[in-house]
Amino acid sequence: MTRFTALLLPLLICTATAQAAELTASVDRSRLNSGETVELTLETDDVTQFGKPDLSPLEPLFEVRGTRQVNQLNTLNGDNRATTRWIVTLLPKENGSVVIPPLQLGEVQSQPITVQVVASDTVEDKSSLDPVFIEASLDQSSVYVQAQAILTLRIYHSVSLYDDSSLSPLQIADARIEQLGDTRTYEKDLNGVRHGVIEMRYAIYPQHSGLLTIAPQTFSATLVDTAPSPDSSGPKPGKLMRVSSSSIPLTVKPKPLTYPVDAPWLPARSLSLSESWSPEPEHTQVGDSLTRSLTLKVEGLASSQLPALPATDVNGLRRYPDQPVLSNQSSDRGIIGSREEREALVPSRSGAIDLPTVDVVWWNTFEDHLEHSSLPARTLQVANNPSLQIDTPAGTLQPAMLDNDTLWWWKLSTLILACTTLLGFGLWWRARWQPAIHRAAQTGPSPRTLLDDIKRASQANDPHATRQALDAWARQQPETLADMAARFVPLSDALDGLNGALYSETGQHWQGEDLWRAIRTIPAAERVQDPVGESGLPPLYPK
Repeated sequence: MTRFTALLLPLLICTATAQAAELTASVDRSRLNSGETVELTLETDDVTQFGKPDLSPLEPLFEVRGTRQVNQLNTLNGDNRATTRWIVTLLPKENGSVVIPPLQLGEVQSQPITVQVVASDTVEDKSSLDPVFIEASLDQSSVYVQAQAILTLRIYHSVSLYDDSSLSPLQIADARIEQLGDTRTYEKDLNGVRHGVIEMRYAIYPQHSGLLTIAPQTFSATLVDTAPSPDSSGPKPGKLMRVSSSSIPLTVKPKPLTYPVDAPWLPARSLSLSESWSPEPEHTQVGDSLTRSLTLKVEGLASSQLPALPATDVNGLRRYPDQPVLSNQSSDRGIIGSREEREALVPSRSGAIDLPTVDVVWWNTFEDHLEHSSLPARTLQVANNPSLQIDTPAGTLQPAMLDNDTLWWWKLSTLILACTTLLGFGLWWRARWQPAIHRAAQTGPSPRTLLDDIKRASQANDPHATRQALDAWARQQPETLADMAARFVPLSDALDGLNGALYSETGQHWQGEDLWRAIRTIPAAERVQDPVGESGLPPLYPK
């Protein structure tokens, strides 16, 4: 068994290698004029293949003009990948549909490719005699406004050119211009002379109706002079040459009157509208997310010219759109623009949800008539989602009764809350205007009684009794005796006399009439301060 496995393993490896190896064939263009060459590329990544493909099957239909081999080593994510390419230049011998047959390389074989060879008009004799000339042509002489017209510029040269060649930039007023693909180079026989061809193609979109003139394009290059120079052994300087194409008129037609006024203007050669779903909406439940993709593909317009597709605004579906994906693709017949719009759709209810028809109006420029492309209406059947259901316990109130009872308690609690809020606000407002500390009720004799005591003692000329009555009266005044004496001179003099009588031997001769007169006539202070102060608080250091 071990020996059989050892013999089988190399065979399996060789079989897997043979299955993995392949020979891929491609052409630089699938449509060409008679007398033009096409490049066939054969590519393989099998490093065990040696030699070159067998080109003998090409001889009945093609003339092999040249073959070159290109070896490449590419590194991707740390893996080395070696490829070998053979680029074969072919000149078709017949017009019409010509099939490039399968070619063999070792044990692998390429796939057949069909190219279209179109008969072309012979270039005038005077142009073919020039070593370098330029040819400009339009695919049609009239187009609708904002529709596509293809301009092809071909530069023919029967002599070698330096790499300093240049072409004037294409500028057309009131028109959008986009280059179609890269610059092509091939060969073509004109009147028995082999010419190299440099081809550039542009898509032109006129923005206004009327006559549009495409100005001549100028090509400049330096010719390689291969004649030997008798005076010098070095290369002879080349000759600078400039050639120009002829101007081309283009008639731009206005939008047809039969086109709908409220629909965006879409002049195109062909249009397709498709949709896809992820996942498929056959088994959809409430809350599931579905992704719907609508793709609009138009031949003859760029993606920036394509309008937005109708949104899926349906009751029962929550819609979350993404940014549209725009792309352009170049082909032999111009630009193919595509616009893909994706939106996430989430069902919010169960049952049937109807999606309306998606309709796009456009003008077929190839057949020159109005067309409609549409997606048919469809119905989504949405089932209940068990994970979103809430079970109701047995014995609970009916929904109507539960709602009324809950509403009554809610109204009562709201009323109580409102009343307590208003009461609290009223108490707070009243407390704002009340002093922080109430004034204490005054006790003892009134100021009037104290003044009577001062009068009796001073009229009796009794200094001791007068002093006691005066001190008791001063304690109830807003200012002290010293403050009153400082602002009223008669009181100051009377107090000096009273103090002299109290602390000297002449006290029995003191007369109190002056003091009583000063007390009665003392002027009121300019500002009588509240004993508790303006702030409602008693002073920190009472006098």
